[in-house]
Amino acid sequence: MRTLILGFAAFFCLAGPVVEAADAGAKVTRVVEAVGGESKLLKLFRIEEIFHFGDQPEPAEGKKRSTRESVLEMPGLWWIKGKERADEPAKYDVWAWTLGILVEPKAKVEDIPDKEDGGKTLFGLRVSEVVKPAMDLYFDPGTSLLTRVDWRGDIYRFSDWKEHDGVKYASRTVIFKAVSGKPWFFHEVTAVERLAALPEGVVRPVDVKKE
Repeated sequence: MRTLILGFAAFFCLAGPVVEAADAGAKVTRVVEAVGGESKLLKLFRIEEIFHFGDQPEPAEGKKRSTRESVLEMPGLWWIKGKERADEPAKYDVWAWTLGILVEPKAKVEDIPDKEDGGKTLFGLRVSEVVKPAMDLYFDPGTSLLTRVDWRGDIYRFSDWKEHDGVKYASRTVIFKAVSGKPWFFHEVTAVERLAALPEGVVRPVDVKKE
């Protein structure tokens, strides 16, 4: 009898991580399908943006929102006016809201406990190996759309979902300091264009080195 009990104990100890991995995989499939499917995820695209720094939804008196146009190629390239941004942490933010980070083969994706936020119980996934520190993504239980990301001492909240070329994306992001809970950055994507190739004058750094 003891052998049988130990056998069951060993089975459940081994099965635990397998079940957890299966749960995480099912959630990844669920959230990716919610935005249009993996084949529709944004990988090479152009966006138009408006943004401002501060703790209020409107810029401070006498200040204006900044505007810019960016070209991005996930997972790690971001150009503004033809110049690549090199070591810019915000690239990981974009990789997250496009959900590409969840389907990256080298990523470790784990199930994490639910989190109460905005009157809802969000379900979560933690991504590591391809981003440091690990990044926690939380999703709406009804729509399965990305609602929140916790990373590097900040909380990113996503809203105002729109659609382009078969994929949904959050057009508004507000970043809060996790410690104080106060917002410090307001961002809106006003236009998205999927690209078949890099625009003229935009060159990958690796291609520049080859010349």
